[in-house]
Amino acid sequence: MKSSPSPSLVRRILEIAWPVLVAQLSSMTQMVSDTVLSGRYGTTDLAAVAVGSGIYISIVMLLVGILQAVSPTVAHHVGAARHQEIGPTLQQGFWLALLLSIPGVVSLTQPDWLLQLSEMSPEVEALTRDYLGNIAWGLPAVLLYRTFYAFTNALGHSRVLMVISLATTSVHIPLSWALVNGHLGMPPLGGTGCAVSSATVGWLALFCALFHMARSPIFSAYRLFSRWQAPHPRVLAELLRLGLPMGFSSFVEITAFTLIALLVAKLGASVVAGHRIVGNLGALIYMLPLALAIATLVLVGQAVGARDGRGARHAAKVGIILAASLSTAVATAIWLARDPIFAAYTNDPAVHQLGASLMIYIWLYQFFDAIQTVAAHALRGYKITFGPMLVHTLCFWGIGLAGGYGLAFYGLGTLLAPQGVAGFWQAAVLSNIAAALLFGAYLYRVARGQAEAASQP
Repeated sequence: MKSSPSPSLVRRILEIAWPVLVAQLSSMTQMVSDTVLSGRYGTTDLAAVAVGSGIYISIVMLLVGILQAVSPTVAHHVGAARHQEIGPTLQQGFWLALLLSIPGVVSLTQPDWLLQLSEMSPEVEALTRDYLGNIAWGLPAVLLYRTFYAFTNALGHSRVLMVISLATTSVHIPLSWALVNGHLGMPPLGGTGCAVSSATVGWLALFCALFHMARSPIFSAYRLFSRWQAPHPRVLAELLRLGLPMGFSSFVEITAFTLIALLVAKLGASVVAGHRIVGNLGALIYMLPLALAIATLVLVGQAVGARDGRGARHAAKVGIILAASLSTAVATAIWLARDPIFAAYTNDPAVHQLGASLMIYIWLYQFFDAIQTVAAHALRGYKITFGPMLVHTLCFWGIGLAGGYGLAFYGLGTLLAPQGVAGFWQAAVLSNIAAALLFGAYLYRVARGQAEAASQP
């Protein structure tokens, strides 16, 4: 990869990525607002929202990750000019979303097996169950919308996602405020109000997406509704072949962080709350490399579909350079402003002190996290998903979660005392370094092989 990034390729990545970034930041703003609203209502409610949203996000990311198979599939069709296959792929994705919503809703409404992983107070557990039971009813809409999300990104038309996300956020924040605190004639629901609002705006987002597909000329050529197809076993099987490893990778990566809230619940509500705030900030920063990774996946997939191996390789390189440099700069700025940021989240001095002490770890791993994120998505653009799943499992469960548990509660014998919740964040740094090295080497080998194969007469 000796060529320098071309301005046109950089511009194309940014054109796709910036609306995705705004959409994701807008969605993250909903999570941040939930944290702030529940935290100011009460520490117990904040702890319940932390645990409940951690479980919800883990399940959603698993299912949404499977549905992300729509993105490289459509991108390949676009690159190969197989336009007649694009609409049917989306339709099969919708069928798959409906099927996946069944186990998803059951898991959220019957969470006993998940809550058994944690030791929490009866008050926090009761509020967590209430949170999950209410947010579950928005899951089918979320999965259908995220199928549309993957499809639209693959076409390179990401601005509508930004508009929908901004619209739903403008509804969610005041609705959550009213439901949590009991304003506008509503009874105070505490942290559960955040769940009710999230489920409501999930259906609102889906309605906006369907309206856009029906009215926008961009989609008219694909006949998305006029030639509706029944579930097709072969296409569904191919989506699952690609999507199951992607979903499990997403599940591994997100649970390496969200399960910490369950594992450290026995350390007290203040520890869970502090970890929740730091996790929010880390997730906000992660939206930048993720947006660039999604754009890179699209361009790599389109290039591979067009049998342009060199173009795919160059797109992957530029995506990694952009993500690593920009993510590190943003993480540095947030770390320097950590004290006023935490003051906006909580009035609890113990939560503030603990959270601020963990911020150094977020800063340390951003460079490596950006590399592994873009490299993993670029491999998905090549329709390579099983190997990356193994890398994710090794790094984020093996090093990050298991290693973090050991550092948190046992330390390293006489060399290092138990680190508490900081041990999980120390292991997160190590897991991201390992993932960056492994994914970087994996992508280099694949991209080089594809480019050489494409250059053969």
